[in-house]
Amino acid sequence: MTKHFENEIERLKKKILHLAAMVEEALRGAIRSITDNDIVLADKIVKSDQAIDSLEIEVEEECLKILALHQPVAADLRYVIAVLKINNDLERIADLATNIAKRTPSISRHRDSVMPFDLNSMLDSVLSMVRECVTSLVTNDVAKANQVCIDDDVVDTQHHEAFHIIRDRLQTDPEAADYLLSLLNVSRNLERIADHATNIAEDVIYMIEGDIVRHQGSWNQT
Repeated sequence: MTKHFENEIERLKKKILHLAAMVEEALRGAIRSITDNDIVLADKIVKSDQAIDSLEIEVEEECLKILALHQPVAADLRYVIAVLKINNDLERIADLATNIAKRTPSISRHRDSVMPFDLNSMLDSVLSMVRECVTSLVTNDVAKANQVCIDDDVVDTQHHEAFHIIRDRLQTDPEAADYLLSLLNVSRNLERIADHATNIAEDVIYMIEGDIVRHQGSWNQT
């Protein structure tokens, strides 16, 4: 490996970790805007998405340049391929966080309404998954990546329960449709974020071990 190639890999690593930090912060802000009914913060999160999009493009260009100029093999090739895929999933998480923030004004208008399902628990679950998948990327921790994949089932169950609760409430309280549908939208976006966090965790496993673990069915800890 040449010194020039080492420097380009190191620059790529710094950029993907910077993007991961920006995306995690955006998600934290979107969640806080919902829980605190903070419309100003929600608007800030929506506007921050453009900077994330720009960095995502930079990372992709760095990956393609490395592939074209250096033609890496083995572990180096796996790393660049994994970063390309992780880069896309991080950008999608940021988009979904923006979608959540956009629902803050609608939800805040009903701040005195009783929350029909345990949204805070779902928020905590998804934020934990994103935090842990990023940590697994930073520390090359396969165990953390595996745990993220396992935790996806928890979020799937939470979204399934929220969907049925909101569906029933819409039938009994149609006047609250705007509020309830906004909550359903948040739940759906959280479930999708969990899917992207799982994708990232699976790519971390591929990057470290060379194993493609997508579509392998239910996760277990064995």
